[in-house]
Amino acid sequence: MNRADFIAKIAPLATADQLQTGVPASLTIAQAALESSWGGSGLTAKANNLFGIKGEGPAGSIRMLTSEYIKGTLVQIEAYFRMYHSWGESIQDHSRLIVNGVAGDRRYAGALNADGKTAARLVAKAGYATDPQYADKLIQIMDQNNLYQYDAKSEEGEPMTKEEKAAFEALQAAVAKQSEWMKQQDSLQSMPCPVWAKDAYEFYKPFISDDKGSYDYWRQLVIQYRHENGIRVNNAGGSK
Repeated sequence: MNRADFIAKIAPLATADQLQTGVPASLTIAQAALESSWGGSGLTAKANNLFGIKGEGPAGSIRMLTSEYIKGTLVQIEAYFRMYHSWGESIQDHSRLIVNGVAGDRRYAGALNADGKTAARLVAKAGYATDPQYADKLIQIMDQNNLYQYDAKSEEGEPMTKEEKAAFEALQAAVAKQSEWMKQQDSLQSMPCPVWAKDAYEFYKPFISDDKGSYDYWRQLVIQYRHENGIRVNNAGGSK
């Protein structure tokens, strides 16, 4: 997969996710590009894991070789990585990590609703990766591919206002308190496309690797579809 195809596939999903979570689309795309070698890594091919997140995923886990910096030295180790049914699931899991941090510590919360460069520096400083050049690599990818254009805008096409950012932050605080509820959603990760998301699915079908996903995934897709087509949205089921 070349870079243009990778961006075309992931950008709609990343922008839709930002509208729901506040995680900048430019950050999501850059991290996915770097961690997955632009969609060409074995981990992405075998497990739909775009971000190198370790542990047990909705589709199980896979043991693979990885490179880590330990006390400044790059070494290769084996680790278990999460498996997903689709790229959409991988993006959702990445955003849960950015929103909630590790064990609910919200260490990456400063990246929410920030510009891409600021978000890259914040997640790197908070220890997202062991690579000391992690932030610089992300920003280089953002700059070279103009990923900032995919960051969500308000309905009027302008950058989000302070009020909108404050609303997103309030939403994230509520989400953090509902971590148990979010865990229960893992059982809904293979939901077929519902009737109310059919138009959005048909619109994004060329960029979607799977026709199944969680309720939140379909809701995000509808929000992004209506946003791009100039439809004002109150919720996933209504517009005006």
